[in-house]
Amino acid sequence: MSALQESNLPSLKFLHRGKVRDLYEVDADHLLIVQTDRLSAFDVVLPSPIPGKGKVLTTVSNFWFKKLEHVIQNHLTGIDPESVVKTEAERAQVRGRAFVTKKLKPLPIEAIVRGYLVGSGWKDYKKTGKLCGIQLPAGLQEAEKLPQPIFTPSTKAAVGDHDENISFEEAKKLLGDERAEQVKVATLGLYTEAANYALTRGIIIADTKFEFGVDTAGNLYLIDEALTPDSSRFWPADQYKVGSNPPSFDKQFVRDWLESSGWNKQPPAPHIPSDVLQKTADKYREAQQLLTGT
Repeated sequence: MSALQESNLPSLKFLHRGKVRDLYEVDADHLLIVQTDRLSAFDVVLPSPIPGKGKVLTTVSNFWFKKLEHVIQNHLTGIDPESVVKTEAERAQVRGRAFVTKKLKPLPIEAIVRGYLVGSGWKDYKKTGKLCGIQLPAGLQEAEKLPQPIFTPSTKAAVGDHDENISFEEAKKLLGDERAEQVKVATLGLYTEAANYALTRGIIIADTKFEFGVDTAGNLYLIDEALTPDSSRFWPADQYKVGSNPPSFDKQFVRDWLESSGWNKQPPAPHIPSDVLQKTADKYREAQQLLTGT
């Protein structure tokens, strides 16, 4: 399977290239989002793509958008991405890896929800007894399930910069009290439903991030991607135990290799060995199969 590192769609107006997604304007009301096979780690886009990764992200996101649309409306339009480009070369680039979406104004935060104490949250807790400033009970262990999921928003950084955790009070300053509360409720509702379902498929969703946007009337939508191995920490339920960080269905193989390579986590990143890329691709596809049955 060949990999798509960057899309090139001359028939549409190019708007933006993010860590993974390329954004084009279809018309005044619609965007085309192409999910490439680019991979980022430690906030750096890597030179080695994961073949087929963008198609996995698209399939998994489409699954969740449909499954959770009763919780909150999303940005999908149902328009076939292949219908908005002109040539076969362009159609091949969007096939199975793109959305045509409503054009919405993104909110300036990432809506992160944590259900388990792991990663940077675990490091924070060990130092302070808190998670992103929120007091937690004493004596919790690594990877332990939290008493209830916690909403921990962050700023949205440009490519190459680091997101920063902010308090709910700071989120209110950015969004306004009512909108911040609306985002928090939606985030926790989406996570709870998704986590309960995923558990029936053998996957624990330890944490995830959502992005939201608003239309000109001020209505809130779920945008970007949803509950993928890129935006979430998925654990195999049968390998979970409190006290250690379980293996995950994501780019952990790549992160581990980078950590052991001596790379200083500044651009440019080194090329990733093919066996590490293959293991990562296999994990992404396994997550898709377990969650969606496809």
